[in-house]
Amino acid sequence: PSEVLPVITFYIHCMSFFPVLYILIAACSLCAHCLVHFIIDHLLDSGEHLRLCPQDYTCCSSLMEETLARQSESDFLSAMDDSSQFLLTTFNQRHRKFDEFFRELTDLAEKSMNQMFTKTYGRLYTQNANVFQELFVELRRYYSGGSVSLGEVLAEFWSRLVERVFSLVNPQYQFSDEYLECVSKHAEQLQPFGDVPRKLRLQVSRAFIAARALVQGLATGRDIVSKAAKLNAAPECVHALMRQWYCPLCRGMPTLRPCHSLCLNVMKGCLANQADLDAEWNHFIDSLVQVAEKLEGPFNMELAADSISVKVSEAIMHMQENSVATSTKVFQGCGNPRPALARSRRSPKESRGNRRPFRIYSPEEKPTTAAGTNLDRLVSDLKERLRPMKGFWISLPHTICNDDKMAADVTNEDRCWNGQTRGRYLPDVTGDGLVSQINNPEVEVDIARPDVRTRQLIMELRVATNRLRHAQAGQDTDFMDSEYGFFHHSCRLSSHFLNVFLHKLAAGLNSSWIMATACSHPCSELLRKLKVH
Repeated sequence: PSEVLPVITFYIHCMSFFPVLYILIAACSLCAHCLVHFIIDHLLDSGEHLRLCPQDYTCCSSLMEETLARQSESDFLSAMDDSSQFLLTTFNQRHRKFDEFFRELTDLAEKSMNQMFTKTYGRLYTQNANVFQELFVELRRYYSGGSVSLGEVLAEFWSRLVERVFSLVNPQYQFSDEYLECVSKHAEQLQPFGDVPRKLRLQVSRAFIAARALVQGLATGRDIVSKAAKLNAAPECVHALMRQWYCPLCRGMPTLRPCHSLCLNVMKGCLANQADLDAEWNHFIDSLVQVAEKLEGPFNMELAADSISVKVSEAIMHMQENSVATSTKVFQGCGNPRPALARSRRSPKESRGNRRPFRIYSPEEKPTTAAGTNLDRLVSDLKERLRPMKGFWISLPHTICNDDKMAADVTNEDRCWNGQTRGRYLPDVTGDGLVSQINNPEVEVDIARPDVRTRQLIMELRVATNRLRHAQAGQDTDFMDSEYGFFHHSCRLSSHFLNVFLHKLAAGLNSSWIMATACSHPCSELLRKLKVH
């Protein structure tokens, strides 16, 4: 009969979903009339049992609907992984390359200094090599994230060096530890090394601060992407995913894709919290690019590493040339030292070394870089990869829905699944972010309850961006004078503190605990600048 023809057609579509049943029916010798009644009475349900899909004739049982809902969540998370893979790969690879490069530069700078100073100064250097070795130990510790002040490290180096050099340029005297300590205390006033310590501190500090901030920033970017891409889908999101991707199967239309606008509304509802990352994410990417540009220019790590041995040699030469004037002032401030006891006669070579033990390197002797202009290439490649990352989170729904496996093409709006049947999807596409989902027709989102983990990621981005911005100015946020509105080295936002603080903050608890903790914590100035209290 003509009234059952649509049912037969619908069932044939269902058979493409259940091929085993199709084979059984094809083998059946029943008449068409019996077949139709068998389908209606025994195989097709009215759909009244369905909770997510339209309650019409359906191929799906309640159990199948639940199974497909779980599958839709899995498909969604896979789409998230696929879409974020470029970011994860970029941050991982660039973090490794820059980290290896900066460590290699430091190693080669120390090796070059050791070789050239040994060749040039002989025993005078090897007997005092521990002073130089300790400098590089501390530089590595700083770069690796240790609680080290570069200013203090360099000041200690020059303090120890002035004691050693002062003894070498005055071999006719015997100096006690107390006397040499007095020499060290007068060093800032006397400036025995001229202006070299200031220049080296400026160059090395800026380069190491920027290098460390960049590498830490790349690690932060990797972690943010990894965490944001693995946030669990809310039940309302899973239901909407099921309705757009698998309800067409239950209706016997397995090849029908969701309308593009339907897909966008579902994804914007599911990814509402991630979209709120976008503003801070863009600031973070901009700051990474700007620090990279600094390393390419005035904060060049290659030049800074090269300059250490050159400037140290210049400083020693300056003190050698001004040894008489420097010694006279020291004797006036610290008193006359005791004459040295008679010593065995030195070899001519050693005597000559005592009279003029140090010299400035010629250009061909200056330390070589780790890989020529490799830093320029690394920075150029990084900037090229970072800039397209801006706007990633807000455009993620479009990225997923532009995949022809996920949704119909935007030009195919009349021949797609609109949530009920084949046809045009009429509702407007909602805006981006959590607040805009108040009128989302596909996903019910509680805009009054932001996701705590997403708010934590926003905070982490702000902290990282703050560090990068200060690194652009050559400032280390761990060791800055609080009287200028910056932060003390005791400001350490541990992951535990950050988690507890953000959980209470995101939960809307304006409690005395939050206020007391924020104000008493060493990072209170940082927390105020981040506008979290």
